[in-house]
Amino acid sequence: MLLTAVIKDLHYTLVKGDLHIEVNSIAYDSREVVENGVFVAITGFSVDGHRYIDRAIEQGAAAIIVEKDIHIDGEVTVLKVPDTREALAQVAANFYHNPTEQMNLIGITGTNGKTSTTYFLKSIFEETGNSIGIIGTIGTVIGDKVIKNKNTTPESLNLQQTFADMVDSDMKHCVMEVSSHALNLNRVAHARFNTGIFTNLTPDHLELHNTMAEYFEAKAKLFDMTTDYNIINADDEYGRILINRLQGRESRLLTYGIEHEADINASDIHYFADHTVYTVHTPKGSIEIKVNLPGAIYVYNSLAAIATAYCNQFSLQQIAHGIAAVEGIKGRLEVVYQDEDTKIIVDFAHTEDSLEKALTTIRPFAKGRIILVFGVYAADGESGREKRKAMAEVAAKFADFSVVTSDNPKEQDNNLIIREIVEGIEAHNGNYEAIVDRRDAIAFAIEISRKDDVILIAGKGHETSQIVGKTEIPFNEAEIVREIKGNER
Repeated sequence: MLLTAVIKDLHYTLVKGDLHIEVNSIAYDSREVVENGVFVAITGFSVDGHRYIDRAIEQGAAAIIVEKDIHIDGEVTVLKVPDTREALAQVAANFYHNPTEQMNLIGITGTNGKTSTTYFLKSIFEETGNSIGIIGTIGTVIGDKVIKNKNTTPESLNLQQTFADMVDSDMKHCVMEVSSHALNLNRVAHARFNTGIFTNLTPDHLELHNTMAEYFEAKAKLFDMTTDYNIINADDEYGRILINRLQGRESRLLTYGIEHEADINASDIHYFADHTVYTVHTPKGSIEIKVNLPGAIYVYNSLAAIATAYCNQFSLQQIAHGIAAVEGIKGRLEVVYQDEDTKIIVDFAHTEDSLEKALTTIRPFAKGRIILVFGVYAADGESGREKRKAMAEVAAKFADFSVVTSDNPKEQDNNLIIREIVEGIEAHNGNYEAIVDRRDAIAFAIEISRKDDVILIAGKGHETSQIVGKTEIPFNEAEIVREIKGNER
């Protein structure tokens, strides 16, 4: 492809070289540069791509895109742009022939509920005979192929390649989780979203966004990118702010909820230990919905999926069958072990809001105690301390006994993290035991459990590894539970 085609619509200054050259690839990691490739020098949180330009040229880069004033020797074309992350998204979309122009792209943002909403939508679309790809926390799904993602929303170059792979696989639809990081860092720039969904907003990632207002504005960017529909949770405080902001846009606004007036709403809700039944009301009529997951959060997430399916002209019967076909979602209130004495559940709950929802969902059906195993992932500064304090308060109030342990401490002081959680639990008179090793903590919770107790292991859910220091170690909680229970026999 000619470089002129790759940089179409890009705002740049030509520093040196020829634009009319053939290029055959794009990379933002100098180690992945090949002969006649384009290297985009990104300034990251810890690594600056501008430091690796010489290596990229040694590997055969024909063109370099930079955002800093930097002297570059050699027979290479150099373009300077205001923002190389945004430029990467633009040239990636051009290089892969703008694949989102050839598909129905649905983006979901919010703090909680993104993953389950994607899986409800996948099931509904497949119920109607439509293949749909997924990009999100659990991975990228293209047909029967599942690929692990480094981030919830991949970097723009990888994302555009994935969209192109979906188009090549004849997928006309894609539903993806869109993180606040991705929106702030232009990972989804130059992707065309037909539909945007907002689930909710609760405190999370404030070490990066500083305030809830900044966090909200990052999420809100998605709804400036949609062409057809914006689907918003009317029961969420920030959702209502967004609803007011989106009035009068060309994209149609559709709301969902339980408590506030909404276009798509639920009534006659009946909660059970392993499922929920309710009636959904839409402008086209009403129908009973069965969700094979307990709790209000899955009513909301299924409503978001129903609203989206409604916008895609699916019948109420197809929608109901699609929701009911989801038997469970990995790491979302997933029962990984159950016998006549004990139930052990794994859940991804890693914010105070999601942890409270998990515990209050379990409470009505727990005949004995709720034993909670949890930690808090590494987060720097005051926001990290506030998060640990808030999680500890939820644990003290809603669990009968907490086993405080590690999550993903990374390079932070694990003992300090746990000590700050413990202080928060003690401040609210909670019962606890602190055990640094997460496997030992799970084993301890199982050891102290009595008949009819429920053990909730929170924070990691579907994840199968733990990050300690710079090392990612295998850690599959479902397998660990079964191994421990197997050794008891």
